[in-house]
Amino acid sequence: MISLEGVKVTPIGSSVPGDGPPAPVPPEMAHRISAGAFVEHDGRLLLVRHFRPGRYDFWVAPGGGVIGTESLAAAAAREVHEETGLAVEPDRLVYVEEFHNPHMRYCKFWFTARWCGGTLSVDQPGATGEHIVEAAWHTRAEVARLAVFPSVLQGDYWTDRAAGFPQVRHLGLRAMSVW
Repeated sequence: MISLEGVKVTPIGSSVPGDGPPAPVPPEMAHRISAGAFVEHDGRLLLVRHFRPGRYDFWVAPGGGVIGTESLAAAAAREVHEETGLAVEPDRLVYVEEFHNPHMRYCKFWFTARWCGGTLSVDQPGATGEHIVEAAWHTRAEVARLAVFPSVLQGDYWTDRAAGFPQVRHLGLRAMSVW
C-alpha cells in the first residue's frame, strides 16, 4: 500500500502558482485522473509506442485513467498490464504531471514500479484500442532519440533516479501536441 500522507511536492516547470493568470478553460472541458509507471529491467526503461499513420507516432511510459474508486497505484499496475501484458508492483510516487487538450485536462501520477512477471505483448484490447503497436525496453541513450512523453524521461528522470527520487516533483502543465 502506498501512502501519500506527508508527501512534499516540489513544483518545476512553467505553470505553477505565481506564474501568471491561468489560461481560459472552456466550460465543457472534462477532467481525468490518470496513473502510470516507470518500469526498469536490466538498465532499460519500459515504453509503449502509440502510432496512427498521419496523426502521431510517439513513445510513453505505460499508464492511463483511474477507474471508479481504484487507487492510483492499482490504476498504474492495471494500465501497465493492459498495455504491455506485464505484471508490476508500484513502488513510489515520483512525479505529478498535468496536461490538456481543448476538451480534456489530465492530472497524471507517475510511480516507479517493479516488474513481477508476465510476457511483453501489445495484443491486449487495452493496447490495441489505444493504437499501441509496440512495447519495448529502452536504454537511456535510446530514450534520448525518441519522441517520448513525459519529456522528463529525456533528462531529469535519470538524474532524479540516481539521487533516489528524494521527493515527488510536479512537472507543470503542458498543452498536448497530439490527442
